[in-house]
Amino acid sequence: MHLFRTKPVERLGDSSDGTATEEVGHLRQRLSARHLVGFGIGVVIGTGIFTLTGVAARDTAGPAVVVSFAVAGVVALLAALCYAELASSAPTAGSAYSYAYATAGEVVAWVIGWDLFLEFALGAAVVARGWSGYVGNLLDLPPSLFGEEAPVNVGAALVVVALTAVAVLGIRESARVTALLVVVKVAVCVFVVVAGAWFVRGANLTPFVPPGRPAEGEGGLAQPLIQAIAGIDPVVFGVGGVLTAAAVVFFSYTGFEAVANLGEETRRPGRDLPLGLFGTLALATALYIGVSLVVVGMVPYDRIDPGAPIADAFDQVGLGWASALISLAAVAGLTSVILVDLITVGRIGFAMGRDGLLPQSVAQVSPRTGTPARVTLLFSVLVLVMATFVPLGALADLVSIGTLFAFLLVSVAVVALRRTRPDMPRPFRVPFSPVVPVLSALACLYLMLNLSIETWLRFLAWLAIGLVVYAAYGYRHSRLGRTAEAAPRPR
Repeated sequence: MHLFRTKPVERLGDSSDGTATEEVGHLRQRLSARHLVGFGIGVVIGTGIFTLTGVAARDTAGPAVVVSFAVAGVVALLAALCYAELASSAPTAGSAYSYAYATAGEVVAWVIGWDLFLEFALGAAVVARGWSGYVGNLLDLPPSLFGEEAPVNVGAALVVVALTAVAVLGIRESARVTALLVVVKVAVCVFVVVAGAWFVRGANLTPFVPPGRPAEGEGGLAQPLIQAIAGIDPVVFGVGGVLTAAAVVFFSYTGFEAVANLGEETRRPGRDLPLGLFGTLALATALYIGVSLVVVGMVPYDRIDPGAPIADAFDQVGLGWASALISLAAVAGLTSVILVDLITVGRIGFAMGRDGLLPQSVAQVSPRTGTPARVTLLFSVLVLVMATFVPLGALADLVSIGTLFAFLLVSVAVVALRRTRPDMPRPFRVPFSPVVPVLSALACLYLMLNLSIETWLRFLAWLAIGLVVYAAYGYRHSRLGRTAEAAPRPR
C-alpha cells in the first residue's frame, strides 16, 4: 500500500519534510492573468487550426467538422473547470501530477507525470518537425534539411535549440516572446475569418453532415477502440464520423493545462489561474469554430487540401497573396507551441525532482534566471533527438490520448478532494459538483475510446516503461517514503 501514499494538499508546493524546496530553490512569482492567457493561446493555437481542420473535414466529418471542434471544446471546458478548482486551491508546478499525488497516491502521480512528459515532450518534437516543413516551404529551403523526409532534420534541431535558450533565460522573457507570437497568429486568424466570410457559399455547407459510409482500410488496429468493443463497422461522416473527428481535433486543444503548471509563478493564483484557463479556451474555441466554418464554406470539403487547408482555400478563390500571411501565422503558431511545451515539461520535472521521484540535482532552480534550467535542458535534449531523427507523424495521436488521460484523472481528483478535504479553501469551485466532474471524466473517456487500438497499445507500452523506471528509481528515492520510514513508530 506504500505505492498509494498520498501527499497533503498543503505541502504540494513543498517536500514532505520541508527541506527539498530549500535544496532545489523557489520559482519566481512574476505572471498575471494576461501572461497566462498568452501562454495558453501560445500552446493551443498551432498545428490543429492550420492542419487538422482540413484532414478532419475531408476524411471524417465534412462541413460538420465545425461541430467536432465545438464538441472537443466542450470537453476541454469541462476539464478546465476541474483544473481551475484544483489550480486555484493548490497553485503548484506539476498540475495533474501534483493533484494525483494528493488524491490517488504516489504511483498514480508518477504515472500521470510520466504521461505528461509524453504529452509535452512528444508534442514539442512533433510540432518542431512541422515548423521545419513550413519554414522550408516558405523560404524555399532544401527538403533534405528541412523536410519531413530529411534523415537529419536541421530545421527542427535549430528551432528546439533556440527556444530552449529562451525557456531557460527566464519566465518573463519567455512571456514576452510568446506574447509577440500570439499577436501575430491571432491577428492572421481573425483576418482569415473576416476575409474568408465573403467567399462562403451555402452550397459548400450542404449537406452539413454528409451521410455515413463504411471507412476504407480502417479495420484491425487502425479502427477506433470503441468500434472494436461494440462490434461496429468503422464509418466516416454521419454522426459517428463527427464524433470520431472530435477525438482527432481534440489535439487542437491539448496544452491549455500548461497554464495550471505555472501556478507557482503566478502572483495572484486564486484569481488569475481560472481567468487564464477560461480566457484561453474561450478565445481558442471561437477561433477554431470561425476558421473551420470559413474554410468548409469557401471550398467543397472533398476538395480541401489536408496539408495546408487554409492557404489552399484562399488559393482556390483567387486570393493567393494571402497564403504568405497564413504561412507566417503558422510559423508563429508552431514556434509558440514549442516554447510553451518546453517551459511546461521543465516545470513538471521540477515538481517530480522536488519530491525525489527524479534526481534533485537536475531539478534545481537557477538563482540567476529563476527557472529550473537543468531539467529544462535535459528534456530539451530528448526533444532535440526526437525532432531531429525520428519521424513522429504516426505518434501524434499519443499526445491526444495522454492529454485526455490527464484530464480524466484531474476530474476524478476534484470529486475525491471534495470528499476527503471538504474544509480546504477553494477560491474557485466547480459548479454542480460532482455532476460536472463526472461528466468531464466520462467525456474524456469516450473521446479516448474513439482513438485507434494501435494508439492505445503504444500508450500502454509507454506507461509500462514508466512503471519500470518508477520501480528502479522513484519508489526508493521518494522523499515522502523516506520521511515515513524515518518517523517514529507507535509502540
